[in-house]
Amino acid sequence: MIKKTSYQTAFIFLVSLFFMWAFLTALNDILVPFVKELFEFGYTEAALIQFCFFGAFFIMGYPASVILDKYGYKTGIVIGLTLMGIGALLFYPASVMVYYPLFLGALFVLATGVTILQVAANPYVAVLGPPETAASRLNLAQGVNSMAKVIAPVFGGVLILSGIEVLSKEQQAEAVQMPYVGLAIALFLLASIFAFITLPNLRDLDSVKESNKIVVKDKNSIFDFPYLLLGAGAIFMYVGAEVTIASFMVNFLGEESIAGLDSKSASKYLSFYWGGLMVGRFIGAAVLQKMKSQTLLAIMAVVAIIFLITGITMTGWTAGWAIILIGFCNSIMWSNIFTLSIDGLGKFTSKGSGLLVMAIVGGAFVPLLHGYLADKIGLQSSYSVAIFCYAYILFYATNGYKIGK
Repeated sequence: MIKKTSYQTAFIFLVSLFFMWAFLTALNDILVPFVKELFEFGYTEAALIQFCFFGAFFIMGYPASVILDKYGYKTGIVIGLTLMGIGALLFYPASVMVYYPLFLGALFVLATGVTILQVAANPYVAVLGPPETAASRLNLAQGVNSMAKVIAPVFGGVLILSGIEVLSKEQQAEAVQMPYVGLAIALFLLASIFAFITLPNLRDLDSVKESNKIVVKDKNSIFDFPYLLLGAGAIFMYVGAEVTIASFMVNFLGEESIAGLDSKSASKYLSFYWGGLMVGRFIGAAVLQKMKSQTLLAIMAVVAIIFLITGITMTGWTAGWAIILIGFCNSIMWSNIFTLSIDGLGKFTSKGSGLLVMAIVGGAFVPLLHGYLADKIGLQSSYSVAIFCYAYILFYATNGYKIGK
């Protein structure tokens, strides 16, 4: 049996992965206004940044699970970090050539590495301790994840967006070189560290053994669990809403009817959005010790819908802060949906986790739809697409999580 201290040490190392992939994911919110300015795109073309990045989760989700099954979780993590480093390095030739498809290709490689880490780390953290505190544990890891998302917009705003409106096209393109090359070096170093440390074998964890003892009658595959499939839909909607709100926030706060900010100034408010996630996740880790996860999920979905209606119908900073504060509502959604979805899967838990990670593709499609609507009906009105996402999450929290259970 693995000692408790080993659980704690492994948790610390795994949390570092949550930080790194969150930092790089949050930088996409800086890349959207960056490529919009560099290539003089509309919102739809700029949204391809998120489409390419999150599309990788759907395309590479199953291959990632195959890699983990064949080579093990630790080797899979090293492969994932290495791929992320390669993807970050590809930003250099993309910026030299000022070639959008190469930017998108670099993002896809980077996101493939993130996909492997997500498939490995989320279920790993969930089972690295008692099952009844899995949601709390994931919230704590996601809190560190959010800390990275608070830092990333400031980092990107200063190094990438600063003065971008007055620079030449060549100077604009060069702005991504130093940040992404530096991140590539950090990722390669982290991969080297994971290559030499010892992590608990997932198959040896007590919670995995207990999960595998669950008798699942008349179930032949993950598709025999309706609540898991509905949970994948909830993950799709949650990630789609979280990403699309952040992706267009810089431009939203730049609207004269909202705040009229320049790109660098507006990017700072992304930190408040992600800061809401961070604070909410640390609070959620404590609250979920006492409150049922589905109850808290339903409450947050309702509040998010109210904030969205306010952001769409009002003007000035009332609308601006309403959209920013949705970050707090998002805080507990990932961990609560994830744990409700894999509860009681028994031997199908790992495959169920892979399906949920594939559902992150919502971050590809919802921003693309949002961008299309923004070009057609205006940016502020287009935020209505997120209302449908939270309405579905509310359905899952009140009824969907127990269908077929």
